[in-house]
Amino acid sequence: MSERKTADRVDHIEFDDNRLVAELSGQHDAHLTILEDALSVRIDPRGNRFAVSGRAPARAIRALAALYEKLERGEPVGPGEALAAAKLSAAPAPKSVKAEVPSIKTPKRLISARSPNQAAYLENLNANDLTFGVGPAGTGKTYLAVAHAVGQLLSGAVDRIILSRPALEAGERIGFLPGDMKEKVDPFLRPLYDALNDMMHPDYIERRIAAGDIEIAPIAFMRGRTLARAAVILDEAQNATPEQMKMFLTRLGEGAHMAVTGDPSQTDLPAGQTSGLADALAVLHGVEGVGETHFTAADVVRHPLVARIINAYDAAGAKKGGRD
Repeated sequence: MSERKTADRVDHIEFDDNRLVAELSGQHDAHLTILEDALSVRIDPRGNRFAVSGRAPARAIRALAALYEKLERGEPVGPGEALAAAKLSAAPAPKSVKAEVPSIKTPKRLISARSPNQAAYLENLNANDLTFGVGPAGTGKTYLAVAHAVGQLLSGAVDRIILSRPALEAGERIGFLPGDMKEKVDPFLRPLYDALNDMMHPDYIERRIAAGDIEIAPIAFMRGRTLARAAVILDEAQNATPEQMKMFLTRLGEGAHMAVTGDPSQTDLPAGQTSGLADALAVLHGVEGVGETHFTAADVVRHPLVARIINAYDAAGAKKGGRD
């Protein structure tokens, strides 16, 4: 016990609004428990004053302050926001990230970064005409790209959103599937519909699709076009060939912004076929106007088990590579 007292420090932070303090703590102090577990600290609330003890209490202080600022702005704070605040305070942000990354306001929700890499990704999307978001499932690379595109459309920065995917997944090709072309491609594009529905009301989306302001189509439909004043997203880009990728990237027109997302380790291309995503990352690395954000399991914002699954597969792959 004496060793812990020597090693631990105690810092304090105090807030003005008691009503917001209750929301900050969460029901039965659930948010404080999340911060304690994530940052290895102890948080003792005493009215509107919090005592934080541990080896690095400053991180928890930063997290509490960030969450309180959200509440002051009228933004909701729940378990997800508490965990995100812990991640953002615990890890050093990439050098490109500013002190505060703006949230994206959509009709149904306010969306903000939940990890330092997500913050860097949002800045890359704002700063570059072409941004690559690369990493495992559940890291928010597609969701944040769609949110950024929705924000651009609603602000008038672009006239339309174009969402695309290679129509190749899990060994199936659209020519062998039943139905007309829309029925063939919709299953491949469903994750993009899901992201849109999470941000905008379905009837509004349908009206914008009918008006041509939102277009969702396979990558093959992009050939021969020039995509001007558009927010363009290519999802699951690891399933594009190098030829398809070059074709898609060169569709970029005046006033357009493009995001390309995918996981090079999850390609469904035939064995021996080079992924267009990996090829583009190698060819375009360092080109002016091109940004890259590489996500890891630490950025996963789905069920916590997803991060552990990714780490387990990575470890197994490393062992296999060592034996070979």
